[in-house]
Amino acid sequence: MNDESNLTVRKLAFWGIPLSLGVLWLKMVAWWVTGSVALLSDGLESFVNVVAAFIAFFVIRYAQKPADHDHPFGHHKAEYLSAVTEGAMIVVAALLIVQEAVNHLVDPRMLEAPVLGLAINFAAGVINAVWARLLIRTGRRHRSAALTADGQHIMSDVVTSVGVLVGLLLALATGYAIFDPILAILVALNILYQGWKVISQSIGGLMDQAVEPQEEEAIKQAITTHAAGSIGVHDLKTRRAGSVTFVDFHLVVPAKMTVREAHDICDRLEDAIRAAHSGSTIAIHVEPEGEKAHGIRVKVIKEA
Repeated sequence: MNDESNLTVRKLAFWGIPLSLGVLWLKMVAWWVTGSVALLSDGLESFVNVVAAFIAFFVIRYAQKPADHDHPFGHHKAEYLSAVTEGAMIVVAALLIVQEAVNHLVDPRMLEAPVLGLAINFAAGVINAVWARLLIRTGRRHRSAALTADGQHIMSDVVTSVGVLVGLLLALATGYAIFDPILAILVALNILYQGWKVISQSIGGLMDQAVEPQEEEAIKQAITTHAAGSIGVHDLKTRRAGSVTFVDFHLVVPAKMTVREAHDICDRLEDAIRAAHSGSTIAIHVEPEGEKAHGIRVKVIKEA
């Protein structure tokens, strides 16, 4: 990411803190006026949002630090640590919700001041929906794992809020208070699923997972189109590290080609790859024609 992208991500991460605190306050007020265990479960998930917002802000700042002697490839992977931590907190929140809901299964209670409580919770849900869409869109555009995970978590909170509202309206319409704790358990199961998704996606980044197939195809196309003068490429490898993608491959050139000519081809390839896949760090290993390609067939590149 460039400086402007870094600043955009940091600003959103910062403003997520006061916004998450405000939404938490609204949801706890909704629970307080109604006594609903389902609304309490919704509020507990928002409490996780507050903690996650603090973690995301500080981790994103750390991840954007430039490379140093101890971290020559940068600090980008720190964002995955934030996402894994957030996923773990989501799971803990779900378990707390289940515990509270089970206690209310044996003694369900009808809601107090339901209209006011549901209206407050609805307002909090609308705020969360707008904010989550902004975080996810910006996080994907700037390849911020922490920002995207935060947005996905908040979006799961929106789904939770919608389910809670529908379920509580059903309880009020039928007069069966048991719908309240049952709904809270269903909400917890959805939260568990969302937590697993956040954790699994982040582990992929920590394990140097390759880019998506369509992204790899774009990189291959850029190489093929701009490698005029070379003979072929092999051993193409990619991996993600937060907002940065590392691209590594071998470039085969004629044995009599000068270092300057080979260097010019590499410069052209680097520009083309970054145009096709921004935020790439590229390593090209130049080898002369006739070198053993380690058992991998060299792809012939036609002159443009």
